[in-house]
Amino acid sequence: MLIGDIRAQTIGYGDYVASGGERGAKEAGRARAEGRDYAVCDRDIFLFRFNV
Repeated sequence: MLIGDIRAQTIGYGDYVASGGERGAKEAGRARAEGRDYAVCDRDIFLFRFNV
């Protein structure tokens, strides 16, 4: 069994489109880190990160 921490860089789809993509969303401060307790919203975009 693996025990570790999982996080996801999360960007709402509307923010992603309005900012011109991932880089623009990060620069505009619209990307955020969410943990395992996050309730997923429709059209969210994720980059998952896992640390053992």
